[in-house]
This record gives sequence, structure tokens and C-alpha cells, in this order.
Amino acid sequence: MELIFATGNPNKLREASDILSKDITLIMPKNLGFTGEIPETGDTIDANSEMKCRFVFNLFNKSCFADDTALEVAALGGAPGVYSARYAGNEHNDAANRAKLLNELARVNKNNENTRSARFRTVVTLIHKGSLYTFEGCMNGTIAEKESGDKGFGYDSIFIPDGFSCTVAEMTDIQKNAISHRGIAMRKLANFLASL
Repeated sequence: MELIFATGNPNKLREASDILSKDITLIMPKNLGFTGEIPETGDTIDANSEMKCRFVFNLFNKSCFADDTALEVAALGGAPGVYSARYAGNEHNDAANRAKLLNELARVNKNNENTRSARFRTVVTLIHKGSLYTFEGCMNGTIAEKESGDKGFGYDSIFIPDGFSCTVAEMTDIQKNAISHRGIAMRKLANFLASL
């Protein structure tokens, strides 16, 4: 089965390929000649995930899926939330996003034991044969005091999942996919596709 993944991010494509069945061939829109930006202007990650999926489905009229992810930090009122990828600006600069988040947390009252608690939440939207389906995954944890690890991307080097003493960027791909928000949502997608 061929499935379009509405992303331009090769890291996300690799993670999805590792989780989904080997019977599923993933294609990015750029492989089909699309070189523009996929819109994600929704107020929530649910809206963004659906928007991206519908956009790509309308372009190619083929089964496709999209995801959107938010890092929600309790002490920052859920920020960066829907703006996680562009927290420090529209450049989508991971290092700048991490630096801004660590700086924001440094200003928060350190006497609050929940100051660094956070969660990642991913919503995957699938359009298959004209019907829309959604799958969600969450990973709870805390924000580290400083960066550690060189694997992964995004906020991986400052996020410590509950039950672990290392950041996601210090884990192997197999360890990360077993517990991550995206891994959980993608396994739900994989199980659904296997049931078709």
C-alpha cells in the first residue's frame, strides 16, 4: 500500500517508516513534485493535522496522513503548544526554540515543584477512501535544566520522559519509538491500517 505522509521532515518520515508495516510505502509530497509549503495555520494541533492532511489529499487524491505535535509546558500555561515548531520565530529553528524555552523556564518560580513538568502530544490524521480518522499519542515528562544528547530532533535534547533519567536525545530510535507521543499515535495508525 502506498501512503503519502504530508510532511517535508525526513526525521518524521524515518520514524514513521520504522513503525509502520513494511507493506506500506511512504511517500512525501516532494517525491510527487510538490515543492511548496503545506499550510498549518490552525489554532490547535488537531486543526493543523487535519488541515495538512486535507491539503495533500486534495492535491493528489490519494490516501495520506499528516501529524502535528505540541510540547505543552505546565508552568508556561501550555506553551509553546501549537507554536512548538516556530516558538522562537517562523524559521523553525530547533536550537533557537530550545534556547527560548529554557530561558522562559529560568524565569518561572523555582519553588513550584511542577515548574518543569511537560507533555508532548501528537495528533495523526488519516484520509483513506474519502474518510477521515484521527489517532492521538501523549508522552509525559519534565524539561531538563540543560541540553543533553545528540540524537533526535526538536526538543528531544531537553525532554526527560517520566520514568527515565535521560533525555529523548540520549535514547536509541527503538527506545524512543516505544514510548514517544508520535510512536504511540503512529502505532494506532499502523493497527488501523492493518485492520483494513
